[in-house]
Amino acid sequence: MANATAPAQTPGSYADAPINQALSPEDKIQLYRQMIRIRRFEEVSLQHYQAGRMGGFLHLYIGQESVAIGTISLLGENDHIITAYRDHAHALGVGMTMNECMAELFGKATGCSKGKGGSMHYFAPDKNYWGGHGIVAGQTPLGLGLAFALKYKNLQGAALCFLGDGAVNQGAFHESLNIAALWGLPVIYIIENNGYSMGTSQRRSSAYPSCLAERAIAYDMDWELLSGEDIYEVRARTQVAIERAHQQSRPTLLEIATYRYLGHSVADANSTKYRTKEEIERYQRQHDPILRWKQVLLDEGVATEADLKAIDREAKKEAEASAEFAKQSPLPEPESIFDDVYWEVDHQTEAGQTGRHFFND
Repeated sequence: MANATAPAQTPGSYADAPINQALSPEDKIQLYRQMIRIRRFEEVSLQHYQAGRMGGFLHLYIGQESVAIGTISLLGENDHIITAYRDHAHALGVGMTMNECMAELFGKATGCSKGKGGSMHYFAPDKNYWGGHGIVAGQTPLGLGLAFALKYKNLQGAALCFLGDGAVNQGAFHESLNIAALWGLPVIYIIENNGYSMGTSQRRSSAYPSCLAERAIAYDMDWELLSGEDIYEVRARTQVAIERAHQQSRPTLLEIATYRYLGHSVADANSTKYRTKEEIERYQRQHDPILRWKQVLLDEGVATEADLKAIDREAKKEAEASAEFAKQSPLPEPESIFDDVYWEVDHQTEAGQTGRHFFND
């Protein structure tokens, strides 16, 4: 079993991991491009939300970008992703377009969920991306199901199931860990621990000895605690869990320490009340994953300051264009409200026409 109290490697040593040594200069720049695209997309979405152009909730990921991009950059053909309601970064990370993602926030028919899901319900099954789920820990048994399907079909793959630190206290999460360990399923549960469950600090909401990932011990499951600031570390240590899933069909519980600069959602008006302004500014100054990766690229001579500024400008322009696309897109037709509710009904199967899914009389 992994031991979270083991001595950490020295800063920058994860760059020497084989999975990171395999990165080309272009790959490293692409990691930066993906992270900055997420941030600019969310900054633009925040502007339009505050202007009253979006309904529902908006859970922003700003400050956590290296977690989504670092893990997703490792995935192959038979690897799948499912996440909670803070889902924009994962969607852009798997290759969904800003246009379809922004249009969904605006509730437009051109959105990835046809304007019916909003911020919390992005989906792209063609990219092995299974949402976007609004129920706390509701995605954890679904991630388990993805892993079960991989094993049942004898496919070498893994299901990455992301959750927030608040979800670890839900029953569905523990039930999922139990089955994953009992049946030896290739699922990797990733706790994106940003320190606060809505407006409550971790210490006030969860009982634990040294970290949340230690709960895996009760299920005889491998676990790791790692930092989300350094994308090299995220990739190197997540790769171990992926190889375990692929080669041994064993589950892992990862806890990745990260930080969100804004509130639980945009509706969280007290986000600067339950933590100090100094704390937020310290993380922005010293622990920002994009700034840290930018410095790595400069130090390694992979890119120049001018190169990275150009990428940033390009991302901002793309985000602003996606907002214009969303504004110009049509709203869903009222009669479409009953579509995409039940697969059986949409495809006019016998069960969909009769309402009998399990019984014949």
